[in-house]
Amino acid sequence: MIDLHRRGFLAGSAALGLATAARAASPMGTAKGPVQATWPSLVQNYRYPDWFRDAKLGLWSHWGPQSVPEQGDWYGRFMYMQGHPMYEHHLKTYGHPSVTGMKDLQHRWKGERWDPDALIQRYVRAGAKYFVALACHHDNLDCYDSRYHAWNSTRVGPKRDVVGIWEKAARKAGLRFGVSNHAAHAWHWYQTAYGYDPVGPRKGERYDAFRLRKGDGRGQWWEGLDPQELYTGGHAVLPDGIDSIEAMNKWHDANNGQWIETGPKDDPAYVTRWLLRQTDLIEKYKPDLCYFDDYGLPFGPVGLESAADYYNRSIEWHGKIDVVLTAKQLQPHQRFGLVQDVERGFADRLWDEPWQTDTCIGDWFYNVARLNDRSYKTAEQVMQRLADVVSKNGNLLLSIPQPGDGSIDAEEEKILDGMAGWIAVHGQAIFGSRPWRIYGEGPTQLATGMQNEGAAKPFTPQDIRFTTNKGALYALFLAPPTGPITIKSLGTTREGAIERVTLLGGGPVRHRRDAAGLHLDWPRAQAPAFVPAIRIDGRGLV
Repeated sequence: MIDLHRRGFLAGSAALGLATAARAASPMGTAKGPVQATWPSLVQNYRYPDWFRDAKLGLWSHWGPQSVPEQGDWYGRFMYMQGHPMYEHHLKTYGHPSVTGMKDLQHRWKGERWDPDALIQRYVRAGAKYFVALACHHDNLDCYDSRYHAWNSTRVGPKRDVVGIWEKAARKAGLRFGVSNHAAHAWHWYQTAYGYDPVGPRKGERYDAFRLRKGDGRGQWWEGLDPQELYTGGHAVLPDGIDSIEAMNKWHDANNGQWIETGPKDDPAYVTRWLLRQTDLIEKYKPDLCYFDDYGLPFGPVGLESAADYYNRSIEWHGKIDVVLTAKQLQPHQRFGLVQDVERGFADRLWDEPWQTDTCIGDWFYNVARLNDRSYKTAEQVMQRLADVVSKNGNLLLSIPQPGDGSIDAEEEKILDGMAGWIAVHGQAIFGSRPWRIYGEGPTQLATGMQNEGAAKPFTPQDIRFTTNKGALYALFLAPPTGPITIKSLGTTREGAIERVTLLGGGPVRHRRDAAGLHLDWPRAQAPAFVPAIRIDGRGLV
């Protein structure tokens, strides 16, 4: 049965491959220009845009159909894994995944309380200088008016061009606009949807992805759509006969649980379709930033084609490369051809090149448990991260999760208001700034790398970060001092003369300087509640 299923899908894929290949060779293909689809060409031609270096803070709407259950990340994969809490939630709330699958959750995504203009205005007050909209996640629904993928938000769910609406709202507010594309991983991420329950009353009954074809939609809400196009085809189907949850999990982990940057060997047309969808996204919305959720570029040479297309289009739009393309875990020969993104992680040094870290105040997709147990990142923690990242030549891209209806909850509003209050006083130390000679000082060591923010220890008042802006030096204290404090890096052994020290949001700070450092009489009565900063004016400091 599995072999027949795969042969049938591959025949369809082969036909689609010819059609998409023909379209790829048409004028709708990749843009031509001086940038070639090679790493040396990307590195030679790329220059980091000044707008990105000045911006420092972006906010991200990591919002899509997986927000509907309000259970957090990767619902579309875990709902098909018996024994997982998301499977249990799905069974109880929506029904068995052999009947009600991820396609049906996409249908339930309506965005009925989504007010993009109001949200963008709130994000601007919180300090955002660029805004990023999720264009397609691993659940393979294009959240925009997609020319090459029928499963998109104009036909499914909100029945609206979500990315296009975000773009208009962001640009109207004066923000740079970005998109994020996570679709390269859908083909292996979705393979659990072709599985079955290994135990229980419906043992062995295949889930909806395995069973459904386009013709099965007759009379259904999804009539005319092909579920195999959504679920990507059975490239690594759970074999018959597995009779325990442990064995099922072990099989999935070994066969499709890895982060794979190549395409499916049995369906090369998948990669062609990905490139068409990506270039369509870039052509339609002319984003200032494109985020790839990939280590390096997806799909080898095809990823290079997409990067060259983006850069050449930017030259057409702006007369120069004035856009940002991000990817993760760049190799030495890939540095300086893109912007490296460090997901939910830290840097332990001052980088030569601009970079970005992306994180979220909660789970990437909305999880109501974060509201109920008050476990979001606080405004203080966000500003600590911003100060640390900016001091090391980076930007912070922060996601504010939205439930399926498109709103944000009361706790998120409080966090954004706290950010706005801090930015109103301290923005001069952040926006348009550049790193100093060193990023900072202090006892708290941050391990470099991705996905490690949960292991970070609390900061102390001795953890200080430096920035420079318009001839002034700024020192940001990641935890508020409670008494006199010394900045060791600013002793008289350091070149330059200090003439004035001012607390942002306060007044002059009494100080003295010797070989041990710059000693401050901390004005506790004036100091802000979190991440206070001082401005240091003088001669020869920056």
